[in-house]
Amino acid sequence: MSQDTPRNPITLKPLVYSTADGDAVKPRRDVPFAGADGRELLMDLYYPPTTTEGRRLPVVFIVEGFNDVGAERILGCRFKDMASVEGWGRLIAANGMVAIVCTNRNPLADAHALLRHVRDNAAALGLDESRIGVWACSGHGPVALSVLISDRRLTCAAWVYPYLMDLDGSTAVAEAQKMWRFDNACEGRSIDELPADLPIFIVRAGKDQMPRLNEALDRFVAGSLAKNLPLSLVNYARGEHGFDLTNDSEGSREIIRNTLAFLRQWLA
Repeated sequence: MSQDTPRNPITLKPLVYSTADGDAVKPRRDVPFAGADGRELLMDLYYPPTTTEGRRLPVVFIVEGFNDVGAERILGCRFKDMASVEGWGRLIAANGMVAIVCTNRNPLADAHALLRHVRDNAAALGLDESRIGVWACSGHGPVALSVLISDRRLTCAAWVYPYLMDLDGSTAVAEAQKMWRFDNACEGRSIDELPADLPIFIVRAGKDQMPRLNEALDRFVAGSLAKNLPLSLVNYARGEHGFDLTNDSEGSREIIRNTLAFLRQWLA
């Protein structure tokens, strides 16, 4: 954690939904692996509270779209140490999958480095390298989408209230990137580059407050449907940006459960 920046209260805010099984998860924290530049990075792994010895488990990679140095400067902690990230990790593990989240110096390059490490060390880690999905939210969305375009061995992807990519001449995501400094990893990419048969799940927050987020997201959804991609969309009409932390309602909890069900359907 940064010694100069106190933790932003949002980093301490838990999810509005948890389970007893999730609370029983014991994460393996700060496991080292080599980043894209060859220097050490750290990952946290959330395994199900009970597993069968020798069983290889599916993986959900919780993707970060911000450089950790910048994140610590702004938030006072690393992305992987936020209470909400830990909450998603625990819920994913409680649903029979292994959640992984890591530090980074270069969000996109280090995301690929993590995937290489997972595949190269899958047996030792008890992971099934043939069943890997990605999860992302908000400004982390473009990096996860870029990984999806580049890595054709992934199984599925889930996003909640995400920025994704600019289409049809829009600059909504680019403008948001200048404001928030996430990695706009899909700049200049096309929806035609998306894999044609990979299941995608998106939650749209109908009352999202982030500038032009839903404008960009609606263009992405329309383009995906025009290409007949296997897209599942949930429009949470009353949801705000970060509803999984701030909208303490049964509607929010149901959508979190639906997101987990999608990942479980395609991975577990």
